Amino acid sequence: MSTAGPTSTSARPQGPGPRPGQGAQQASPTRPNPTQGRTGAPAGAAPGARNRRVKLTVSRVDPWSAMKMSFLISVALGIAGVVMVAVLWMILSGMGVFSEINRLVGTVLQDSENPFNLMDFLGFGRVLSLSIVIGVIDVILLTALSTLGAFLYNICSSLVGGLQLTLTDD
Repeated sequence: MSTAGPTSTSARPQGPGPRPGQGAQQASPTRPNPTQGRTGAPAGAAPGARNRRVKLTVSRVDPWSAMKMSFLISVALGIAGVVMVAVLWMILSGMGVFSEINRLVGTVLQDSENPFNLMDFLGFGRVLSLSIVIGVIDVILLTALSTLGAFLYNICSSLVGGLQLTLTDD
């Protein structure tokens, strides 16, 4: 004797069901939804329980996606670093810190033939170009290290099983 469909009599849905508020299957007031109990929690759950706990294992990290994400994040950090250096230089220059250092070093050295000028070493263009070079090196290193980290995680995960997470639904 064969049947045409599944013979499961459980009240749990097979597969992911609609989320509340999406309007995929709304329960009418005269006909209750068979997947929910009286409290609005899924059938089979304790009457007062509304939280779900799911245990997941991160068994593999895709190196290509890790490289793309780390590249974008390191570019953003590099741009933020260059902007931070430019703003800091302008604030220090506006406060007169560089001229005060020039005056202090001039009184210490007392060399009238070769006066000391701090702007020969810490000019805005030189400082900004150095911060751009450091930002480019940062992008290259962080991208390479993150990709290498994804490969190393995959190797270690195949040995010990991966990172286990517990997620709760509040």
